[in-house]
Amino acid sequence: MKSFNCALIGLGAIHMNHVRAIEALPECKLVAVCDIDAAKAEKKAEELNCNGYTDYKTMLGQEQIDVVHICTPHYLHAPMAIYAMEHGVNVLVEKPMGMNSRETAEMIRVAKETGRRLGVCFQNRYNPTVQRIRTLIDQGDLGRFLSSKTIVSWNRDAAYYAQGAWRGTWNEEGGGVLINQAIHTMDLTQWLAGFPVDVQAQTSCFRLHDAIEVEDTAHGYFHYPDGATGIFYATNAFGADDPVELDLVFENATIRLKKDLLIQYADGTEEHMDDQSLVSGAKGYWGNGHTALIHDYYTCLDEGLPFPIDGPEAAKIIKVLDAIYRSAATGNRICIQGG
Repeated sequence: MKSFNCALIGLGAIHMNHVRAIEALPECKLVAVCDIDAAKAEKKAEELNCNGYTDYKTMLGQEQIDVVHICTPHYLHAPMAIYAMEHGVNVLVEKPMGMNSRETAEMIRVAKETGRRLGVCFQNRYNPTVQRIRTLIDQGDLGRFLSSKTIVSWNRDAAYYAQGAWRGTWNEEGGGVLINQAIHTMDLTQWLAGFPVDVQAQTSCFRLHDAIEVEDTAHGYFHYPDGATGIFYATNAFGADDPVELDLVFENATIRLKKDLLIQYADGTEEHMDDQSLVSGAKGYWGNGHTALIHDYYTCLDEGLPFPIDGPEAAKIIKVLDAIYRSAATGNRICIQGG
């Protein structure tokens, strides 16, 4: 593998997942970090033996950077990614790719025009249990897909939202539990079950109505092609961070994922798989797929191969979320275009 100079923008909660993955690749060198908090940027730069910046445009202009990792608040993802690609830098951005389909379409356009590689972090696709499900689906032995169930029940209180003024706002977060917490599991659902054709949904703010302007709870009903259906429920109002649940019903098997994987085949046999990707600690329910995803991104970049979670692929779930929010706002069933 050829060598890559890497930079990172945003030193919040998720950035160390990227740092650890970069450090594990001998061909990758972290040359710079950037954060608007000068003290944080200086401290992290010293810790990682690289240069620190408070302005990402200055960093991109002064450093020789091959790939920039964007780990900033949601409203900065699109403008930072677009600026980087326009200045010759490849981009790996945290979820969500953008706050809406207008932003993601512009990011895709710029990536195509500049020839830069745009990747998005949906790291749970790389969990061993999820990879096993994908393999079974691709083999074609499960029969026709019939139904999906997606549940995310996590805990986010007012103190969490008070950590940043962007949190809990439409203009800077782009939504609530759906676009921030549940987006990973919603992405897995559409990746494994297929792209839904329409949705009817409702959103509410039960617990945090005094702290945020977006939803803390959402639920809805999908129609898929060929008559399949799906339900989803997501909330930040639970008292703990419970492992996500994903059930997929096929003609020949029922697949149940809640931390571990259970497959119940129609002939009575069962398959069980522990999820070795989960890690201990306060954020263990995130999974630990960042390392596998980031390594795959650099391998694809090195070998000139398409990265599996590129702009068009990552934009699919944003189209789904846009439709959910429109349905909740209007009370109507909304068609989902462009899967």
